[in-house]
Amino acid sequence: MATLSFEGETHDEIVLKVKRWLASLEGAEEAHLTPVEAVERGAELTKEALRVVAAAAPGPIADSDLLRSLTSAGYKATDQTKEAVIAGLDTLAELTGGSLVKRVEGATRAAVYEMNAQIAKQVLRALKG
Repeated sequence: MATLSFEGETHDEIVLKVKRWLASLEGAEEAHLTPVEAVERGAELTKEALRVVAAAAPGPIADSDLLRSLTSAGYKATDQTKEAVIAGLDTLAELTGGSLVKRVEGATRAAVYEMNAQIAKQVLRALKG
């Protein structure tokens, strides 16, 4: 019997992953992301990167309270950053009628990528000591 499972920290994360999976089955993967969607996906990628780093750690490190605390702190920082960026984008959209948000859309994706790489580097440095 085949099974399918989705992991997420919140109900909304799981629902988003299920919707994305269903869309990929229908070939309806979104070609254009709104800035908020890009930020949300960046946050998901960051959390997934934290899970991958934690899973790849050697046994004694993986079972340590330090790694669990670092991973938890990474999740919290990611969520707080996501909420702050989305609130900022909402404010910019209100103040500019959406024109400024459209102009920086490409830069938003690059900023999310840089944030992911930076967090991964910090986690790896912490694991190495």
